[in-house]
Amino acid sequence: MKYPLLSVLLLFFIPTIYAQSIKGTVTNEAGEPLSQVTIKDAASNRGTLSDSAGNYVIVLRTGSSQLKFSAIGYAEKEVEIGHQQILNVVLQEDYVDLNEVVVIGYGSMKKKDLTGAVSTLSGDKLEYINGTQLSQELQGLIPGVTVTRNSSLPGAGADIKIRGVTTISDSSPLIIVDGVPYTNIDDISSNDIQDITVLKDAASASIYGARAAAGVILITTKNAVAGTTRLEADLNMGIDRIPTFPRSVGATRYLQMGNEAMWNDAGNPEGAEYPLYSQDDVENWLNYNKTDPNNYPVTDWIDLLIKDVAPRQRHGLTFAHGGEKVNNRISLNYENTEALYDNRNYERIIARANNQIKFSSKFKANFDVTLNHSLSNNPTSNPINSAHKYAPVYAALWSDGRIAGGKDGSNMYADIQGGGFDKTTHSKFNGRLSLAYQPIEGLTFTGTLSPFFHFEKGKNFVQKLPWYDADDPTILGGYISGHNKTNLYETRAEVRTMTKQFIANYGKRLELHNLNLMAGYEDFTYKREALNAQSEDFELSGFPYLNLGNRNAMLNSGNAMESAYRSLFGRLLYDYDNRYYLQANFRYDGSSRFHPDHRWALFPSVSVGWSISEESFMKDIDRISLLKIRGSYGNLGNERIGYYPYQSTIGFFTAPFYQGDNIVSKTTAAQVAYAIQDISWETTESWNIGLDGGFFEHRLSLMADYYVKSTRDMLLELEVPDYLGFDNPDQNTGIMKTRGWEFVLNWSDRIGNDFRYSASVNLSDFKSTMGYLGGTVFTGDQIIREGSQYHEWFGYISDGLFQTQEQVDNAALLHNAVKPGDVRYRDISGPDGVPDGAITPEYDKVLLGGSLPRYTYGGNISVGYKAFDLSAIFQGVGKQSSRLAPNMIQPFESTWTSPSTYYDGNYWSLYNTVAQNENARFPRLSHQSAKNNNYEMSDFWLFKGNYFRLKNVILGYNLPKSFLDRIDMNAVRLYVSGTDLFSISDYPPGYDPESINSSYISSTYSIGLNIKF
Repeated sequence: MKYPLLSVLLLFFIPTIYAQSIKGTVTNEAGEPLSQVTIKDAASNRGTLSDSAGNYVIVLRTGSSQLKFSAIGYAEKEVEIGHQQILNVVLQEDYVDLNEVVVIGYGSMKKKDLTGAVSTLSGDKLEYINGTQLSQELQGLIPGVTVTRNSSLPGAGADIKIRGVTTISDSSPLIIVDGVPYTNIDDISSNDIQDITVLKDAASASIYGARAAAGVILITTKNAVAGTTRLEADLNMGIDRIPTFPRSVGATRYLQMGNEAMWNDAGNPEGAEYPLYSQDDVENWLNYNKTDPNNYPVTDWIDLLIKDVAPRQRHGLTFAHGGEKVNNRISLNYENTEALYDNRNYERIIARANNQIKFSSKFKANFDVTLNHSLSNNPTSNPINSAHKYAPVYAALWSDGRIAGGKDGSNMYADIQGGGFDKTTHSKFNGRLSLAYQPIEGLTFTGTLSPFFHFEKGKNFVQKLPWYDADDPTILGGYISGHNKTNLYETRAEVRTMTKQFIANYGKRLELHNLNLMAGYEDFTYKREALNAQSEDFELSGFPYLNLGNRNAMLNSGNAMESAYRSLFGRLLYDYDNRYYLQANFRYDGSSRFHPDHRWALFPSVSVGWSISEESFMKDIDRISLLKIRGSYGNLGNERIGYYPYQSTIGFFTAPFYQGDNIVSKTTAAQVAYAIQDISWETTESWNIGLDGGFFEHRLSLMADYYVKSTRDMLLELEVPDYLGFDNPDQNTGIMKTRGWEFVLNWSDRIGNDFRYSASVNLSDFKSTMGYLGGTVFTGDQIIREGSQYHEWFGYISDGLFQTQEQVDNAALLHNAVKPGDVRYRDISGPDGVPDGAITPEYDKVLLGGSLPRYTYGGNISVGYKAFDLSAIFQGVGKQSSRLAPNMIQPFESTWTSPSTYYDGNYWSLYNTVAQNENARFPRLSHQSAKNNNYEMSDFWLFKGNYFRLKNVILGYNLPKSFLDRIDMNAVRLYVSGTDLFSISDYPPGYDPESINSSYISSTYSIGLNIKF
């Protein structure tokens, strides 16, 4: 040994330098252990990380006096060591973590460096909402994101719009999960989500080019944390119930109102007030029912068809291990939800394995696999609408328990109990292999391959269902409607997609200059193939397989479709001294949906930002923590306009021909669609200006944005003469402009060491106006035409109800059967541009205002005291013009269906006083006027559809760490949760502002347990 004396001295000297060992546990305010907390010696900068239990050990230099504790989402803390050997530390949540890394398209950046309109949501916010579909769980949580649903039936999703409507065709956002596209956001379990980023303007979304016109939702799933091993179990059990449901009138009022409607249509002759049901029946039906229920039935269809409660369960199991070279996270999530009527449920299993492999300091890989299997069981019919429409005077069951004929075979109870089943299964596989190589510092090459497979199977078995006479069970009375024979309909579909990416990313910081460059290539292929097979009139009603089907009534069909795109893209990020920011993006897309001469398009964008709070003249203003303005401009595209719009298609048909004296069937072919070859992209031009603010050490923060989006070259049908024999082709002609704004305000603080609280509210609005369209699009009672709002109500202007025959005789009429008590319409115009004395749809229908929600809002409030926490989420719509549709309010809609209790007592009637009729809300009972006058679209049926909903309330308790140490657990959390607890609105009693007639919005009450080992 060359220097033996020096070596010996070092052996003695080193222990004197690092002579002190400190250990302890890091937790949050609730007492939960925090992993991956960085603990550093302030003197030597020597550091370590806490493990999954929050424990750490660090060896310090002699003389060290201070430790620094830091973690993402928590305020950094410096602690004096003194003479302590055990140092337990509690970290407080940071109000706004500006150094938080936010996922953006094909990369990430710090939150403080954003220049586009981007919103983020932590996966923690979704953990205890207890939804089964991610799309519904997002409602009210993200500004500028409108989540519209009409059902909470098992497996039902929701419609998501980012900053309103962008096009007449498909305005659904692009979904990206861990960098690759997904077809359905509900395929992701919220338990697997690390965070969600929403790209809302062109500057942030144009990197996705042709698919980003409606915005982009980026989802990052959870990975194992290095240096930790964790087993986590989530158990949740709950029940659903319908808080409100429409009610129909009882038997006596049904008979009375049925007679009144018929009497009105007959002209109200004196002495003929009982044209349908005799006076004796009306007055004594309930008494006769007690002794003769088969001939005088009284049926509570709601009680028979709708359950009081339905169970639901949701469980998850996660194992995660973070090693030196390999990180694994494996999760299994199971859910089962029953409907509030018999024989319907939704069951799903999602398994995910995320693997990170570090081959060397320069070469890394990710290998992720997801399996998703769902089963939806349904009866062949949905009974929700029938439950509150079926008349109470028709029997569902005879007195001996056998099924009855209802009304001429219409018996929904028999249908859902014995009418067969409709079963659908989905099996999905997602894979992602990503390899990253860093040849030099700052430069990374990443290649990704991601296949997706989707297998769908449907089986709809409609069984023959006879009913028999009440007095003699051997006499066939008939068949339940839709069940006069046994039929089987089967579907199979297979979808395959493949995503390939190659990305180069280079980042460099030179003193005050920070530069990041990214360039990439991506291609995507999609193919779907489907097969349908059916047979009708089975001989056996209990064998749901085609091999015993009726050979004379079999039909098979199939189809396939495919598409592909190829893209080049790039991005430049630059900032100077964390004050001045510049971002530029481009994407060059080519799509198989267009003709080769028109399939490529360039989508650029640019954005700038100025962090005013970083300027020297702002340093002395302590109350302002952050003040930043942003601006952006760019173009986005939409290729979702059908698969082959530029190609003429051939249709094949079967037609009879004479062959000698015989008639034979032959296959024929003809062109059915006329195509325009130069059809091309829909393009959306977007402007955005925004402000970010933080005050009082970020306890108060705000974000505000104003934007304008203009979409041109929207696809609309071009009217061609009928004699050409072609369907109307699509053309690039439509223009739409959307203006909107959004605002977010957050406050977070604490009182002392034990009490913490926060509140957040978001408010947004948009209005879409149509430009030149080259035509008019009618969508039922709404219209899309130049100058109108998108899907604006279109109908007559009403003038109340006719009160006297004199008013009828002197008014313009829509139909000659109009009588006092019917809706009166205003004569707006005629062929000469002035009122013409007649009500006609050509001249008297006008725009009645937009139908889409305005001023959508949401928010959450949370408080915590020691180990307890309480949070509430609310959301709603501040303004909306909604319609009382005929299927909601019209009495005797199907002649024999029952009026609602809301209508009863509120309609014009000859039995009323003059004052009662003058204040009547609804027109008289009439089958004839209902069909020809009263329920035509008009402002008579419009009302304020705004609402407030208490979306979710959670009360949780974290068991103390002292107790957990005894049972060798890291954390245990107990919680109770309520979802969709109530809403406040002007909707008719029994109706929810979001549901439709064939569905419901249920309240969910659940209890949960989260255990971490």
